[in-house]
Amino acid sequence: MRHLSPLSSRSSACTRSSDPSPLHRLEECFLALATAPEPLTLPAHLVCEEPEQAALPVDQFRSRLAHPGTSPVLRKRAWCEAVDRAQRLGEPWDTVAIGLTVPVLHRILARLGRPVHLERAELEQEALVAVTAALHGVEAKSTDCGRELFAAADRAVHRLVHAAHRRAAREVAPEETGPGRFVGATDLADASAKSLEAVGGEGGDAYSALTLAVTAHVINVAEARLIARTRLEGEPMQRLATEHGVNMRELYRHRAAAEQQLAAYLRYQLREG
Repeated sequence: MRHLSPLSSRSSACTRSSDPSPLHRLEECFLALATAPEPLTLPAHLVCEEPEQAALPVDQFRSRLAHPGTSPVLRKRAWCEAVDRAQRLGEPWDTVAIGLTVPVLHRILARLGRPVHLERAELEQEALVAVTAALHGVEAKSTDCGRELFAAADRAVHRLVHAAHRRAAREVAPEETGPGRFVGATDLADASAKSLEAVGGEGGDAYSALTLAVTAHVINVAEARLIARTRLEGEPMQRLATEHGVNMRELYRHRAAAEQQLAAYLRYQLREG
């Protein structure tokens, strides 16, 4: 069984823009399959009652699939075919099947009440991971296999949003053993961005506050650099994930854990100062 990493580039024909979001990067790969000298196609009768041609490039197929006038019967039949090909044949049909979900994923993400500290790219990555897992677990002949992919993405992003809200609302009292042991706490983006500058004081800055936290063994140098580059300097998380050869989802979680430690330490410093 072959699994597609939503962030992997498996085709040299896939155009790479500068630091694309996960959905943008997937879209580039999907469209590359549709615009190649020999475009990848799917049978037109799956999405058209009276097709004028035998096959459609996958981008046109997706447009017909998402069109409000396409009947539920055709949609179900089209999704069954796409999922079946992905499961039987692997790439590039994995990319096609996941690429077909992009319009719906955009709608799912658009209606989310996203906390300000939760980045859109993190939600996109979570949705794609969920769709990829569901793609290889759903019954291909199921009449609602497309809906099952969307439901998996919807559940995943809502879990992430709910966890972010809980993390932002949770306040953990300082422990007796010192600031280096603090856990939990409000997320850095909500509570600690201003605290970074406040702890830096006159003549200092947020980078000085990070240095203090490293010196106090609250976070390590790698974690401080991760926070500085993504939060303070605005570098895309995807760039760092590619640079270090790690999964972007894991990098987001690693940063969140470091930020929880840092937030509690900064509050402690502000109270003591």
